[in-house]
Amino acid sequence: MYAFTYHKPTSARQAATLLAKKEDAKILAGGHTLLPTMKQRLASPSALVDLGACADLKGIARKGRNIVIGAMTTHAEVADSAEVREAIPALALLAGHIGDPHVRHRGTIGGSVANNDPAADYPAALLALGATVVTNKRKLTAEEFFTGLYETALEEGEIITKVSFPLASKAGYAKFRNPASRYAMVGVFVAKRGSEIRVAVTGAGEGGVFRWPEAEAALKARFAPKSLDGLKHTAKGINGDIHADPEYRAHLIGVMAKQAVAQATGKAG
Repeated sequence: MYAFTYHKPTSARQAATLLAKKEDAKILAGGHTLLPTMKQRLASPSALVDLGACADLKGIARKGRNIVIGAMTTHAEVADSAEVREAIPALALLAGHIGDPHVRHRGTIGGSVANNDPAADYPAALLALGATVVTNKRKLTAEEFFTGLYETALEEGEIITKVSFPLASKAGYAKFRNPASRYAMVGVFVAKRGSEIRVAVTGAGEGGVFRWPEAEAALKARFAPKSLDGLKHTAKGINGDIHADPEYRAHLIGVMAKQAVAQATGKAG
């Protein structure tokens, strides 16, 4: 490691002020990406701004027809939340299957969303549920926020403060996990809100999380696993690596989509 200045503000406002004053400062949330990157000397910020003591960035609340989750809320807190389990059970299930217990008790929803790892789980939930990312400067829809692999619309010094998830009448999430990292080789989140159906895929796209319009159209006719029978996603634009080639990942998209719908309709085995 190398020398850097460590700051631990107690509010989002203090954190934003520090980021504005400190050149080349980086935000520290759960630290699962930043710290290993620093150890490998792939990043060398002059200052770290740790958000761990910012109480105003933590917590879960039901506000009208939305579940609002503070950016520094851990995956374990989302998974164990009575509010989330009652309002959006699929979101609690997703959080409960991120990594292992150590990761879930340290990692945060804001850190995961801000990093936008192409194999992360939360981006699929945000896109499928039509969530809004709230920062210290503005509000962004999920479509506006996610812009590419490890890329978001966040500007320099901008801090995610919370994520607001609209309630869905039906929602489900299924993923095929890498056995070592437990990242999603393919994860599919489906959601039904009124007449709108959304199917979001993570872990597979060359450009990160994306929607599957053909599956959405099939499920709009009838929201049931059988509606996806025979529907195949193209391998074009799908990632290939040592774990799975594009054709296999494309196949998994269809399998996980059916499992997600089965979960959403209470027909999972």
